[in-house]
Amino acid sequence: MSAPLDRPALDQLFDKARTFSTWLAKPVTDETLRALVEAVKMAPTSANCQPLRVVFVKTATAKEQLNRHVSAGNQQKTLTAPVTAILAYDMTFYEQLPKLFPHTDARSWFTGKPEHIEKTAFRNGSMQAGYFILAARALGLDCGPMSGFDNAAVDADFLAGTTFKSNILVNLGYGDPAGLFPRHPRPSFDEIATIV
Repeated sequence: MSAPLDRPALDQLFDKARTFSTWLAKPVTDETLRALVEAVKMAPTSANCQPLRVVFVKTATAKEQLNRHVSAGNQQKTLTAPVTAILAYDMTFYEQLPKLFPHTDARSWFTGKPEHIEKTAFRNGSMQAGYFILAARALGLDCGPMSGFDNAAVDADFLAGTTFKSNILVNLGYGDPAGLFPRHPRPSFDEIATIV
């Protein structure tokens, strides 16, 4: 059994972690992005389906192209972030199940069942997006997740020719604390949970 994380680790992942909109002029290395993906893929998904697909947008040209498809309130933060990750899910994830879940014919659970495919890909891809944010924080990165963008346009520009659908965008880098607002309140335990 694993021991609980210490307070500094929990602070880095949750309690003191923030959503950043302004960024320090410090690049994010490709090695860090590789380490991030390597960490995320180890977290659980149903039947190890692993539908997450990531496009890391780093170049000025690609960032300008992406910025045309984000809402006005997200444009400056996206342009100035060292990296923006397009987190997508693969609608043909089940084709990999013979390799990823080899002890049974899991591929047959999805073949010809588009509604089941969509629900599974979206649910697990969204779960992996949460893992992605935590893994980025664990690696010392700050995050700015966003849903304010035109999915169809992003898919056309960055995911054309694939079976991927965009889910969320996450700006990545080293956040500038000077740009933070006070933390917003959170609901209480009783507003969130029931123990039965």
